[in-house]
Amino acid sequence: MSTEELADRANGSELLRAVLRAPVYEAAVVTPLEVMDALSERVGNTVQVKREDRQPIHSFKVRGAYTRMDGLSREERARGVVTASAGNHAQGVALSASLLGVTAVVVMPATTAPIKVDAVRGHGAEVVLVGDRFDVAQAEALRLADSRGLTYIPPFDDPLVIAGQGTIGLELIQQDAHLDRVFVPVGGGGLAAGVAGLIKNLMPGIKVIGVEPEDAACLRAALEAGRPVDLPEVSRFAEGVAVKRIGDQTFDLCRRHLDDVVTVGSDEICAAVKDIFEDVRAVAEPAGAVALAGLKKYVAAHGIQGERLAHILSGANVPFDTLRYISERAEIGEHREALFGVTIPDRAGAFLAFVGVLAGRSVTEFNYRADGTDRARIFVGVQLSGGAAEGRQIHDNLTAAGYESVDLSDDDTAKTHVRYMIGGRSPGVEEEVYSFEFPEHPGALSRFLTELGTRWNITMFHYRSHGTDYGRVLCAFEGVRDDVDFAAHVANLGYPCRDVSTSPALSYFLLR
Repeated sequence: MSTEELADRANGSELLRAVLRAPVYEAAVVTPLEVMDALSERVGNTVQVKREDRQPIHSFKVRGAYTRMDGLSREERARGVVTASAGNHAQGVALSASLLGVTAVVVMPATTAPIKVDAVRGHGAEVVLVGDRFDVAQAEALRLADSRGLTYIPPFDDPLVIAGQGTIGLELIQQDAHLDRVFVPVGGGGLAAGVAGLIKNLMPGIKVIGVEPEDAACLRAALEAGRPVDLPEVSRFAEGVAVKRIGDQTFDLCRRHLDDVVTVGSDEICAAVKDIFEDVRAVAEPAGAVALAGLKKYVAAHGIQGERLAHILSGANVPFDTLRYISERAEIGEHREALFGVTIPDRAGAFLAFVGVLAGRSVTEFNYRADGTDRARIFVGVQLSGGAAEGRQIHDNLTAAGYESVDLSDDDTAKTHVRYMIGGRSPGVEEEVYSFEFPEHPGALSRFLTELGTRWNITMFHYRSHGTDYGRVLCAFEGVRDDVDFAAHVANLGYPCRDVSTSPALSYFLLR
């Protein structure tokens, strides 16, 4: 059956037949379904993890890539293939090409981490580095497909790719026929479409729930619009599911077969990475832990108890430096730490008195710098054992004890920037503060300063590398409020940007 015929009849028996015929085990392996004992006890359900990190490329993507490439005609194989990817799909195509004896060209953004580029080259593929963003790389891949006669291998919106990913669903019900719910990460939708379509055709009583990051929820947007739509921008923290627009075919299948969709924040994803490590000693990439983050959130929201639940650990290709950021944010995501801004008297013994109000709880962080007044504003972290409710109780206790305080646990600017910048103000300066995402490559900062830093005065700047292909920068400018020319230069710069001037942490510690 041709790809076009399968696309027209991709529901029901044809999808099932395609999954059963997918030749994935020529390149992939059957991955284990392991019980997470500690988490199971904690949430009152049997939680199991599908270990796709155990694939040869440490990601499920090889299933779909190999299935699609095995379906190439003799002429297409002779000409070769091309794809665009900054992550696991690139490795899936490269490995599949090496196994099938096909020439492969992989176009990747120039910002792609060297560990990923080296992995693709290690499988024998030609790597072309172009631009700062995926859409630029994809445009170049499509140009090369046209100019060199190569076949473009899509990452998700293709019937054979969907069928290859659907083999995970088949393995799941073979490994545990008594599952109640399966949680699947959603990016472009290939994995969710394949798994949900397979399970709903064979065991429709099993609920399948899609999980997306809050800041890359292209399926949720498509469901609300009734069709795939472009998100204005997406966060690239969970890179493997950071997709602006869900596929047309994958959307149709997800809409038909998914029972529900849940979104999760980056701190919740970090907490799920930690859960996976503590239970099965696997180090998931952020996208790989999205499904577990959704499982935990869904169980808590719906009061689910005594069920058999599974989630897909979709990948483990994480740059080592990124683990620092994940570690820092995991405690907050699990509500094991709360962050506060608190005003205390600037005198001997004040810190001891403040700690007394915490009633024996451990202080995890304490930032303070004298500013010449009789009061000190401190940034403090407190260890929790009773979740978010305990954090709210601490805030109430501080207020009752006469301390001025603000809960910063949900303030992203506080967690990403302000905690590293305590101790300085600019009296008499009117400032607007923006958060930018920089591509991590030489020349990015120079371009920023050329575009914005030579005309408008920069009054505050913070950047800290987290080992990803982009960096988060906090920057304040003097006198740019309602400046149309400034707004035009920001737009011309092209870096994702948002105004964070109203952040409580900035008001408490850094703005006048």
